[in-house]
Amino acid sequence: MGRIVMMVLRNIFLVPIMWFKLCYYAAHVEKYTEEQRYEMLRFIDHRAVKGGNVRIDVYGAENIPKENGFMFFPNHQGLFDVLAIMEACPTPFSVVFKKEVAKVPFLKEVFACMKAYMMDREDIRQSMKVIMSVTKEVQSGRNYLIFPEGTRSKNGNKIGEFKGGSFKAATKAKCPIIPVALVDSFKPFDTHSIRQAVVQVHFLKPMYYEDYKDMKTTEIAAIVHDQVQKTIDEHLAE
Repeated sequence: MGRIVMMVLRNIFLVPIMWFKLCYYAAHVEKYTEEQRYEMLRFIDHRAVKGGNVRIDVYGAENIPKENGFMFFPNHQGLFDVLAIMEACPTPFSVVFKKEVAKVPFLKEVFACMKAYMMDREDIRQSMKVIMSVTKEVQSGRNYLIFPEGTRSKNGNKIGEFKGGSFKAATKAKCPIIPVALVDSFKPFDTHSIRQAVVQVHFLKPMYYEDYKDMKTTEIAAIVHDQVQKTIDEHLAE
């Protein structure tokens, strides 16, 4: 909570302007290109990260495909995760988020600007519609992020099981799968300190369709899980 207050106070003169702009973009999404909306969100994100005394160390940015139509699959440590990845990634992407955060102020406007999809994990029919919609959008050249754990890890840098169903949109779209390892992304919001927090974002080598076309989604999930956990373990001491 203290760090969020610090983010606001250090941007006190910009907050009203940024809030107005965010709300306006969210209400008039079609007036702006995806690049324009993402640039606006990244500006707000950068100010929040800087104001909150957080440093983002980025690794493997060269693994982000030059051609659009790919999907990120990061581990999930908390609310700061998307902020960290957005700060690290210059290429626009959208997200699939759970319905529990659909009406949270600020997040609601951010998701609107991203044209993100809300998924109700208890509604199989609605979930399948989201998967099909994301598949079509990825095939058309949009990029997406899905947290394959389905919920945040309560054990910090020890990640949970990656669900095979999270990879269905990627396999149907036959798109590149980019594993993303987040290290210490829980610290900015989950610790009570306001000392500088360092979050690592690792973009791992993509899995292309030719690499996974003969695999089940559960097998893909296990491989991505192990790659992410291995990367986290290797960089914890840094």
